[in-house]
Amino acid sequence: MITRHDGRRPDQMRPIRFQPDIAPHAHGSVLASFGDTQVICSAMIEPGVPRWMMQQNVPGGWLTAEYSMLPYATLERKARDISRGKMDGRSTEIQRLIGRALRAAVDLEKLGQRTLWIDCDVLRADGGTRTVSITGACLAAAMAFARLQAAGLLKESPLRQFAAAVSVGVCGGTPVLDLDYPEDKDAAVDCNLAMTEHLQLIEVQGSGEEATFSESELQSMLELGKLGVTEISAAQKAALASFDPGSDPILLKRLVGMK
Repeated sequence: MITRHDGRRPDQMRPIRFQPDIAPHAHGSVLASFGDTQVICSAMIEPGVPRWMMQQNVPGGWLTAEYSMLPYATLERKARDISRGKMDGRSTEIQRLIGRALRAAVDLEKLGQRTLWIDCDVLRADGGTRTVSITGACLAAAMAFARLQAAGLLKESPLRQFAAAVSVGVCGGTPVLDLDYPEDKDAAVDCNLAMTEHLQLIEVQGSGEEATFSESELQSMLELGKLGVTEISAAQKAALASFDPGSDPILLKRLVGMK
């Protein structure tokens, strides 16, 4: 079995960490980390739904996501979208992916006539920012739902199941799990897998980088992805179990007033 440049086995995740309540004014927030990749994920709930839902009499609530990379997240400064006057295509694609992944995990009818805003801001990028964003965003949403329950605004959490995501790829002819930036940069194949905690696929993004890959390599990457998501989901559940939704009475009071 090969050893990767950072000493990991091909089937080994980077260390997973979740720091809750990183954004004090958000209804749910977490600093999510896979190794050196760090993303601030927040969830905020507002009353009301988009106009198109009201016009079409669509029941329940809505969930939408925004993603950005802070200027100092990479070695070279990345200009803010607002300074260019438009959002770059990569950010648009990633935030749509985050929204799709979470809508697969959340029962929007149970959310009621509310909109859940997800914000993912990359603090440090070392590969896998979209997968860390999906993972942290789902945990932040679960924390926000727990606070709505603690405030007496929801009888049960709209979260049907956890959603998580992980990168897989082929490096040096070997399928590997959870690529960091040096691996991602040189990988012959790069894939991102979003799954539920029950290992049902939500989305598969994969491509060869001036290369092709076989069905057996794809199957190997899917199996690695399942291993990764199993570990990630366990970490999400442990973080939620240790979270106290009633720890901030002022935030709960604001939620009750929002009703």
